[in-house]
Amino acid sequence: MNCISLKKQKGAIKMKRGFTLIELMIVIAVIAVLVGISLPHFKGMQDEGNTAKAAGELRTLATAIESYYIHNSRAYPNQRTSNPQTAWQSNLTGSRPQIITSVLYDPFEAASTEYAYLTNDTSNSQYYVVFSVGPDGVPDITGIDPNGVVEGGPDDDIYISNGTSGTGGF
Repeated sequence: MNCISLKKQKGAIKMKRGFTLIELMIVIAVIAVLVGISLPHFKGMQDEGNTAKAAGELRTLATAIESYYIHNSRAYPNQRTSNPQTAWQSNLTGSRPQIITSVLYDPFEAASTEYAYLTNDTSNSQYYVVFSVGPDGVPDITGIDPNGVVEGGPDDDIYISNGTSGTGGF
C-alpha cells in the first residue's frame, strides 16, 4: 500500500513548467540592450551605402555632362532652366548620345530632390560642380569660382568637379 500512496502523492504534486515574469523581463531587457547597440551601427552602414551610391551616380552625371559638352558646341548644361519645375538633368536626358535616361536623385535628400549642379556665373563657364549634400543633409558647397575651385566648406558633401577637387571630391 505504501507504494500506491506514493504514486498518488507524486501525481498530486505535479508542477507546471514555464517562465516567470522576472525571467521574461530579463530576456526583454537583454534584447533591448542588443537592439540599442546595433542601431547606430546600422545607421552608419546606411550612410556608407548612400555615400557609395552618390559617388557612383555623380561619376555617371559627370560623364553625361562631359558628353553634353562635347556634342553641344562646347557648352556645359545650364544650371537653371526656364521652368523652375524642370530639373537641370532634363538637359542631359534629352541629349544625344544619351548617357542617363532619367533624373538621378540625391539619396541623402527627400525622394524628389536631385543632385545639385553649379557653374560659375561668368558667360562661357568652364567649370562645374555636381554634389550631394552628404549624411548631414545640409549643402555646404556654395559654388565654383572662375579658376575651378569649389567654394564653401564641403564638410561632408560628396562632389565631383572638372575643376580642382578636395576633401569629399571623387
